[in-house]
Amino acid sequence: MFREMRRKKQLLPEAETIEILQSCTSGVLAVTGDNGYPYTVPLSFAYQDGKLFFHFAKAGHKLDGIARNDKVSFCVIKTDDVVPQTFTTHFRSVIVFGRVRILTTDSEKRYALERLVEKYSPGYMAEGRLEIEREWNQVCAAELIIEHMTGKAAIEIVAQKEN
Repeated sequence: MFREMRRKKQLLPEAETIEILQSCTSGVLAVTGDNGYPYTVPLSFAYQDGKLFFHFAKAGHKLDGIARNDKVSFCVIKTDDVVPQTFTTHFRSVIVFGRVRILTTDSEKRYALERLVEKYSPGYMAEGRLEIEREWNQVCAAELIIEHMTGKAAIEIVAQKEN
């Protein structure tokens, strides 16, 4: 169903891939946009138990794309160090494929929003819950159920680990 990574030696272990999802603060969501064009948008996200959680406004290009086709991809770049003298980039990144669904029950929506508060404002859960209540009617939440995920590192990073 999903392509295997061509350069298997650069494949990161699942634990390291998840660590990237847990530590990075933004990624790019790709949905099917208008007239068949891809639409990508940077987003904050939280990872928990094989799912990514997002929040966004109740209307817009993202929601239209998800309504059109719930299959999406999401990309996160943790490391991106350009090395000019060797004409390369030392990178670590993750690509996720899955299906997004808009969370419709209050408990699911609250769970997703609280995961975002935990990630971006640790130590401020009580204040975060108040913010969730204040914005409740203006925000929607979504979950991306991960169907396939790969982490990849530049061959130079892989070689450093082997030595």
